Amino acid sequence: MTTKVRETPKDLGYAMPAEWERHDAIWLSWPHDPESFGEGLPKVEDAYVRVISEIHRSERVELFVTGRPMRARVEKRLSAAKVDASRVRFHEFPYADVWIRDYGPTFLLRKESPRLGAARWIFNAWGGKYEELMGDTRVPDVMLPDLKAKVFAPGVILEGGSIEVDGAGTVMTTEQCLLNKNRNPTLSRAQVEDVLKQNLGVERVVWLKEGVAGDDTDGHIDDIARFYAPGKVLCAVEDKKSDENYAPLRECVEACEKEFKDVLTLPMPAPVAAADGRRLPASYANFYVGNGVVLAPVFRAKQDDKALAMIEKAFPGRRIAPIPCREWVAGLGTVHCGSQQQPAA
Repeated sequence: MTTKVRETPKDLGYAMPAEWERHDAIWLSWPHDPESFGEGLPKVEDAYVRVISEIHRSERVELFVTGRPMRARVEKRLSAAKVDASRVRFHEFPYADVWIRDYGPTFLLRKESPRLGAARWIFNAWGGKYEELMGDTRVPDVMLPDLKAKVFAPGVILEGGSIEVDGAGTVMTTEQCLLNKNRNPTLSRAQVEDVLKQNLGVERVVWLKEGVAGDDTDGHIDDIARFYAPGKVLCAVEDKKSDENYAPLRECVEACEKEFKDVLTLPMPAPVAAADGRRLPASYANFYVGNGVVLAPVFRAKQDDKALAMIEKAFPGRRIAPIPCREWVAGLGTVHCGSQQQPAA
């Protein structure tokens, strides 16, 4: 008797496209949790209005709200910002927080006989840290049925912010996150690599060591290194030797310089602290590459202009839209963490 082997996305010709490839939509969840953002919540809402205003004309906005009262309030705010209502689709669901890149699916694309696919990972709230957020595991149930996507369930714990692909066969990730015992303790490094290859349609896995200080995700890649073209990387660097990010980010840059032909560096902002003094994971690398525009986090820091200039250098031909994120990062993420691209099929 033979055992039937499950066909993987790679077997069927699916792969995760690079973020700069064409999108049909951006997925967002409107911010509402005072535990995440505290007194800064109104400013975070302002940032979401800015995101939607900047992106909605070039890709459709799929927006989660918790119910009718929130929808009515958000519609009023978007109308005041002159957002085209026909470009925003609302989804009512009682989600807990905004981090849809991590609790949502990773979208895939089959380019031959084009069809949308999705890898539905297991979300365990970043290693079991936040039990109150586990209800967000149901968000894909709302997202996926209407899309008619081919859905794959790898049976592996993984968040979208932990992976970065160049669309040409390479994925980057970190040892701190994907080899952490609070994710998939029974999987070896080689087995994790195979999961990535089979479910993202890649051939090569590049491992970096660890993420930035204050990151509760155990080192997500989207705060430290991002592709801006196949084999070309933007790396966050800290110039101040006394800063706790200095050594790990230097190690990241050195590793990327060995692996890739072109490495540009992004500054880190001056440290941003929470109300209780904790270091927050503020990083300019947490940008979102949209159709014709890059949504770039800024922190009212002296490094903002330099970071925007480097992002503009990496993405010529795209408009760079600064998104105020000093209050947003109090929730321990910003633009990339709070969004998910849906590739054009």
